Amino acid sequence: MYYSNGNYEAFARPRKPAGVDKKTAWFVGSGLASLSGAAFLIRDGQLPGSKITILEELKLPGGALDGIKKPKKGFVIRGGREMENHFECLWDLYRTIPSMEVEGSVLDEFYWLNKDDPNSSLQRATVDRGQDAHTDGLFTLNEKAQKDIIKIFLASREEMEDKRIDEVFSKDFFASNFWMYWRTMFAFEEWHSALEMKLYLHRFIHHIGGLPDFSALKFTKYNQYESLVLPLYQWLLEQGVTFKFDTTVTDVDFDLSAKRKQAKRIHWVSEGARGGVDLGENDLLLMTIGSLTENSDEGDQHTPAKLNTGPAPAWDLWRTLAAKDPAFGRPDVFAGDIQKTKWESATVTTLDQRIPEYIQKICKRDPFSGKVVTGGIVTAKDSSWLLSWTVNRQPHFKQQPKDQIVIWVYSLFVDVTGDYVKKTMQECTGEEITQEWLYHMGVPVDDIAELAANAGTCVPCMMPYVTSFFMPRKAGDRPQVVPEGSVNFAFIGQFSETSRDCIFTTEYSVRTGMEAAYQLLDIERGVPEVFASTYDVRSLLAATSRLRDGEAIDLPGPQILRKRLMKRLDGTEIGELLTEFGLIDK
Repeated sequence: MYYSNGNYEAFARPRKPAGVDKKTAWFVGSGLASLSGAAFLIRDGQLPGSKITILEELKLPGGALDGIKKPKKGFVIRGGREMENHFECLWDLYRTIPSMEVEGSVLDEFYWLNKDDPNSSLQRATVDRGQDAHTDGLFTLNEKAQKDIIKIFLASREEMEDKRIDEVFSKDFFASNFWMYWRTMFAFEEWHSALEMKLYLHRFIHHIGGLPDFSALKFTKYNQYESLVLPLYQWLLEQGVTFKFDTTVTDVDFDLSAKRKQAKRIHWVSEGARGGVDLGENDLLLMTIGSLTENSDEGDQHTPAKLNTGPAPAWDLWRTLAAKDPAFGRPDVFAGDIQKTKWESATVTTLDQRIPEYIQKICKRDPFSGKVVTGGIVTAKDSSWLLSWTVNRQPHFKQQPKDQIVIWVYSLFVDVTGDYVKKTMQECTGEEITQEWLYHMGVPVDDIAELAANAGTCVPCMMPYVTSFFMPRKAGDRPQVVPEGSVNFAFIGQFSETSRDCIFTTEYSVRTGMEAAYQLLDIERGVPEVFASTYDVRSLLAATSRLRDGEAIDLPGPQILRKRLMKRLDGTEIGELLTEFGLIDK
């Protein structure tokens, strides 16, 4: 497998791999990594879909890409996915998958949706119960905080391994708007991985300017399940792929030596019965390891969500596999401290017109318009929970009544007492979470209890492992997608290691599925490289200007020397670029 850039490779159709007719493929898990891996085996590897089986613990596909209406509870989304134009592997996949909404592909649907209705936020943060925080698009990074970012950006990966964010950034940085934007958008905590923070800076350097108002982001028409999972699932079914639901994989047997590793048998429990299948060298096994939504627990309007610290099949499987070979990673680096990997979200559904009026006051858009509403999360900057909420295009579900709005709420500090509800979020019912949210929306205190009880319903969801992939790590903690010596198996998903891409994105899941398929079948086409904005001087200059809030660089030294330097730069490519991005004054 190799990486590529440009149209030459992107538009090429791979030749049929040698020996593919003798192959079969088995997938553990039916999240986006598995669904995409199966699609690439079919489309680019020309493996018949009838030779692919996907094993799934749940009773429906999609993994963390969820969205459903639960009987007696209401609509539920555990999270949402922010996307951008340079998710190269994701769009390579979805250019093939037929849309269920328009004539053309899912990519066509997504492209025109975001072309006609581009995303942006008109109010990124509030204080004092719904009042504009007046962040004004500024990062408020002082010189020391700017130097912190530059230092981490220029550091090697090895320097950032096993370090926490608060070990490499100063208090000046944590006091900035930049950190507020960053941590609430990506769900970073101060104890999370400095390495992953560095990778994010590199990966999205071209979008630094769009961070304050979310103009860098793009969203699907509906929830992630209906817009991304269902079309792909439908296409795979049409290709003959077998889905075996209610099936928990418990172990895999291997033949392991120093130079050769082969998966020999899958063990599972399916609908309560033990079973499995033997694997030969031509039987491929692609395993999703770990899970950010494992052991999620839902409450309801009158019941808090519980923190489930019990057996976790996805993590237990990885632990079982990791004990067999050091190359299979170290799962407890990520799943060994639930207090540092948990947070809670909630789905609120409005039942009448009263709550939407407060939403419109803050987002400055009609939430019933069918177009962009908040444009991303709105953070209650002074919330003790550090509560954020968002309203995507409505309806967010196809079966959603036109007079209802679905809101997603989440908090990073679930163990801190609320400002209105004198409980932690973890202790709260859906109704109480709604009360805390309405308080920070500026609803009159006398109206909060009645609105939370009668004008909406709320489903809270506690996720013990939701930011487990952000825990400080080093090389070897995550296994390579295809470990050295493997002849028929791969690890896929957010906890496998690939290139310099960053996790907690749909792109990362698809990339691991694509790399696994391409390596195991030796497909003769390049996997799209990560967008190289981190090596583009224009992107770096633009980001530098924005991080300085547009302030020009004050060149040191005597005035006469500064004038001579400026004269030398005048009329050169470098001078024009520095002037264009506002880094020097003419």
